[in-house]
Amino acid sequence: MSRQEPESGDDSKQGGIQVIARAAAIMRTLSEHPQGLSLAAIAQAVRLPRSTVQRIVCALEAEYLVEALGPSGGFRLGAALGQLVHQTQTDIISLVRPYLECLSNRLQESVALSKRAGEKIHVLDRIVAERDLRVVFPIGAFAPMHSTSAGKVLLAGLSDDEVRELLPDPLPLMTRHTRDLPALLAELAEIRKSGFTFDHEECSEGISGGSVSLDTYLGRYAISVVLPAARAARHIEAIREALLACKRDIERAIGRAACRR
Repeated sequence: MSRQEPESGDDSKQGGIQVIARAAAIMRTLSEHPQGLSLAAIAQAVRLPRSTVQRIVCALEAEYLVEALGPSGGFRLGAALGQLVHQTQTDIISLVRPYLECLSNRLQESVALSKRAGEKIHVLDRIVAERDLRVVFPIGAFAPMHSTSAGKVLLAGLSDDEVRELLPDPLPLMTRHTRDLPALLAELAEIRKSGFTFDHEECSEGISGGSVSLDTYLGRYAISVVLPAARAARHIEAIREALLACKRDIERAIGRAACRR
């Protein structure tokens, strides 16, 4: 009988990476089914043999990252996972800031992270561009949802009925460019398709901005590029591409729907 050769360092490393990737796929699948799934259902979802899934699930169960549902069979995510998330992934600002810095450096414009606060937008963090003509705004600032690109991408996550219930009619006129409610609802329909919007001096004269929504397990936010209106029109496509790329990078790392294959 010939003696089996030990695994090389590279083979062992690749095997370890494959196991981690498979375990991550199983955990993502279980995150989408909080009621739990059987081993057969997990195997079908991740396209792996049932025996492979069983070995990985047993290892995850030993670390309390997955737990059995009891006599009914099946598995769901375990309590240890929630503890890890609570201890290490609770601050959206520190998680997103490196991406905001990259976005600002790429475009040489000011960028912001915002969330909804009633019928207003609340600025949680911002990076101010290092250039002569730039937009500077304070952290903690509030602005109307209906007249800002950040507010509009978050409103697009609501139904039209919810928007009508949330916002006054008529909408407050912030500038001569501010949209009325019918025009806003039409724009929201377009945002739901494209995932991006731009405001042209709708909140403040001389200031424009583009935004995308950010969907994470910590909630729904908006990331925005804010710049002088004088140079906005010729850069809309570059801003759109940069924002969508930034959104993909962040949601791949921390989004609820990240890394699906």
